[in-house]
Amino acid sequence: MHPDDRVLVSVINRKRDLDTLLKSHWYRIPQKQMPDGIYTEYIAFYLSGYAAKKFDTPGIYYYAERRGVELAYRRDLLPREVGNSRADEVYYKIQFGAIDGKNPPITNPTKRPVSFIFTTWDRFINGKKIADLYSKSDYFVDRIYHALRDKEIRPIRFWDSQKKEYGISAALRFVCENGTFTAYTDPSQVDNNGYYLNIDESEDKILQEIRMRIARMGGTVTLPLPPTR
Repeated sequence: MHPDDRVLVSVINRKRDLDTLLKSHWYRIPQKQMPDGIYTEYIAFYLSGYAAKKFDTPGIYYYAERRGVELAYRRDLLPREVGNSRADEVYYKIQFGAIDGKNPPITNPTKRPVSFIFTTWDRFINGKKIADLYSKSDYFVDRIYHALRDKEIRPIRFWDSQKKEYGISAALRFVCENGTFTAYTDPSQVDNNGYYLNIDESEDKILQEIRMRIARMGGTVTLPLPPTR
């Protein structure tokens, strides 16, 4: 374990999925949500809904080291749900050795929206609340990301801990009908077609600028595409 090892936080809200993790030591992620692959040493599990019923509050209660990844259809992973409309979707089946408990757990006292979070081992192992997992830039980008999702705009999100894969710090990428642009947090980045996310500017101003750029480029593409390296 190294301080900069990568940790992907994912969400489990169904008890049956938690049971599968604890008994069979595997977990699934839709390929369309991670189109470039799974690049992380550890997966941590944020439990909510029915999966968190035996605990006092939603939070990260388990984590595991990634041992293997393979692609599979949902219908093969969940044969009891073969009639599901997503049966033909492709998933990563991620295999683990031991499933370890996070003690103390990482809770979410501010009820911050949680989807996927990329963080580092040092932040994760020392963290006590969800906010502890973010760098300052990550936190800022995630806030803008969720504000855009509320407007049904779904950009591709980058985290500081992913810089070794993509060569970019915390950022949002927008794939539009007439091109792509990136909203980035690193002031040293040179991108004449991009947009610098200044943490000192108001969120309303930033959202307005992003929406104007999207409109000028013909609107966002519905299906997510792999990030450009």
